[in-house]
Order: sequence, then structure tokens, then C-alpha cells
Amino acid sequence: MNTWAGVTFPRVTLHSLAIVVSLLTYVLTTRVESERRPPAIAISWVLGLLAVPYLALPLYLMFGRRKVQRGAAPRIETKQAGRHWAEDLIDSFGLPPAAPARVRLHADGAVAHRALLEVLGSARARLDLCTYILGSDPVGREVATVLLDRARAGVRVRLLLDGVGAIQLPRAIFRRLNAGGVETAIFSPLLARRTSGPRNLRNHRKLVIADEVRLWAGGRNLAAEYFMGARGEPPWRDLSFDLDGPVAAAAARQFESDWVSSRGRPATPLSAGGQPPEDPADTRPVGRVQFLPSGPDQTEDTVHALLIDACFRAERRLLAVTPYFVPDASLAIAMRLAARRGVKIDLCLPASSNHILADFARSRALRGLAAAGVAVHLLPSMVHAKAVVFDESIAICGSPNLDSRSLLLNYESAFVFYEPAEIDWLKDWIRNLIPESVPFDARPPGLLRDIAEGLLLTVGYQL
Repeated sequence: MNTWAGVTFPRVTLHSLAIVVSLLTYVLTTRVESERRPPAIAISWVLGLLAVPYLALPLYLMFGRRKVQRGAAPRIETKQAGRHWAEDLIDSFGLPPAAPARVRLHADGAVAHRALLEVLGSARARLDLCTYILGSDPVGREVATVLLDRARAGVRVRLLLDGVGAIQLPRAIFRRLNAGGVETAIFSPLLARRTSGPRNLRNHRKLVIADEVRLWAGGRNLAAEYFMGARGEPPWRDLSFDLDGPVAAAAARQFESDWVSSRGRPATPLSAGGQPPEDPADTRPVGRVQFLPSGPDQTEDTVHALLIDACFRAERRLLAVTPYFVPDASLAIAMRLAARRGVKIDLCLPASSNHILADFARSRALRGLAAAGVAVHLLPSMVHAKAVVFDESIAICGSPNLDSRSLLLNYESAFVFYEPAEIDWLKDWIRNLIPESVPFDARPPGLLRDIAEGLLLTVGYQL
């Protein structure tokens, strides 16, 4: 028996009251904030609130929200005859249209490193850098030195780091940067509340923007393992690119939103308007590229929606590479159905990534895809690249992994390429990984592993 306000209640009644309050909290917050969750995730929360309301309710209040309000743009009716269907879909999200850009894709870490230094050094008015990790290693120190050099030259330099990624960076580096005139901000620090939303919404975007006209982006963090290797190890295989043009200005507007939400001092738009100066020596082809941010600040799950739509539209070929593959049910089903209707799908993954839980959790989805005819290729070394190519139609490259955390929780930045030069380049880069791979072993799991996979997938969405 329990006594509350002078009234004695049976213990079971208080427990029932806790369950009712927990479920009402879930229903009301979901309705008021118009939260849309994948069915499996919604079921997991409800079961947790029913079974252990005293634990599940605090966790839900801390981590249950998935979207934050930043005045998202309304749907724009921009469908035009002859345009690519993906442009119409992305424009409907209120995002900037595709634009011409001179693109250079980086075949390896050495090329990426040279391009990074080139873009950093080109800034004359403002240099904005957003990354998940800035390494406390030769690459991180080199980047910090360039940022200080640009600040001494009168450039306004801003560095935005995610709260989790910033943990491993020594405070002395922040003090050195700030003393040298570099502005720094931490996105959603773990021990302080500067951004709205729960603590598990991480900023995984990688953007280096010079004067709103030049952009370096992709999947690489700014640490040694992504370029030349760390501690005697070979570099991770990864993808990045640089480009000039209005797409850089679109990325700059996204950076500004993230910066201001982290309590950084706002900036005024530059007069260049996204148009780089003419350079006769620049031989890069001009393609059409579209910036596609995704995350809690977007009304829709933009990259996730594009991937599913593209799976259903694919006719012949789908090539994908990702370090972590733990998709939600809708993306897994879309890929399986594409394979069953004859689309040739090659999925490249590292045999062992740097996240053991992700490697364990991916097996259930991979067995279903393999049974449908998807060729799953396991590579002997770490691959951190994130790219998907559909037929000769579009290619998507950037920071999102093909897992639920990236596609449904993180702040991410993807770029959609529409021209044959970039599509074929990415297609060949992924295809060249396959000869050194081994096929995924799709044998059914034992009972204990099957149970463990199911338990991990129940909470893996938040990991």
C-alpha cells in the first residue's frame, strides 16, 4: 500500500497511474508537436512506457523528440516540364534548386587534402567550417593553423563543432583559436543546453565554405585517418569533393542557421552572391548540383525520402557504399523490392567498421536483402564513404550514412549530382571496390544471436 495526500492507494494502482501518465505524455507530445516516427520506433517507445514507465518516461522526455522548429520553409509548387523528378521532390521541401557548379571529386585522401587547403586558403572575407570531428593530430593542427592565418589576414573565421565530436579536442586548441581571432561554437554541447531538442540530435554535417562561393564537403572529418592515415595505419577510404557556384551559397545559409542556433554571432550575406570569379585555368566540368540538408530542422526526412523514391524509380542499377548499414524498415523494403523486380544492386560495406554494434545490428537487414538478390560486398579495410548511384539518373554523396541515426536523427548534408560526369565518376569509384571484397554470409542466425539482434535494433535507433 502507498499513501499520497493522506489517501492510501494499492501499490498496483500507483503503477497503473504511472503507465497512464507515461502513455498520455507520449500521445500528447506526439500530437502537439506533430511527431512522425517509424512504426517500429513508435512501438518500441510504447512498449517501454508500458513495461518500465519510471525509466522509459524520463528517457522519452530527454531523447524522444525527433524534430525541432526553425521556421521551416513551406512547400513550394515548382514542378516544371522536363525537369528531373528529384528536383521537383527536393524543391517541394522548400530547399534551394539545383544550380551549375564546377565540381572536383576526390579520388583519395591526398587529393582531398590538397583541395581542403586550397578552399581554406582562398577565403578573403569569410570562412565557415562545420565538422563533426577536428582531430588532435597533424591534420587537425594544420587546419587550425590555416584558420588562424586567415583570421590574421582579416577574414572572419567561424568554426562549428558538434558537442560529441568536440569532447576529444583539447581545450588548449579552443583557447588558441579564440585568442587568434577564430570564432568557435559547440553545437548541442552535452553539459549545456544551447540548441533546442534532445541531447542525442547530433550535427554530422561536414562543410567548408569560403566567401559563400567555394565549398569543400563530403564524408571526411578533419582528422588524419580520413586523409593520410593515423598511427601508422592506412587511411580510411572516403569520399569528398569541392565545387564553386551558388550551391556554396546554399550551404552557407544552412551553416548560418546552425551557427545562430548554437548562439554564434550572425553574419551578413556577402556581395558575391554565390558567383565565384572567373578563372580561365579552371578546367573542371560544369555540372548541376543540388544541396540537400536533412535532419531535425527539416520538415521532412529529406534524404530518406529521396532514397526511397529513387529505389522505386530505379530501372537497372543501384550502387551504394556506406560504413554503417542499419536502415529502417521502409528503406530496407524499398531496396528489397527494387532487387526483386530486377534492379541489380551492389552494396559495399567494410567487413569490420569502427563501430562494433553497427556491424552486429546490420546483419538482419543484410540477410533480407541478400535473400532478395542484393549483392553485399564486405571490404577488408575501413571504408567511410557515403554515396548512392541510381542508374545513370542521379548520384547522392555527402555525410549521411545508410542507417536510421543518420537518416532520421542527425543533422546531415547531402548533395545530389545530376550530370553524367559526376554520376559516372561515383559509379566507377564504388564499382572498383568490389573486386577486393568477399560476399556477405547470409546464413540464418542461431536463436541467441537472433534475440540479441532484435534487442539491439529496438534501441539501436538512438545509439
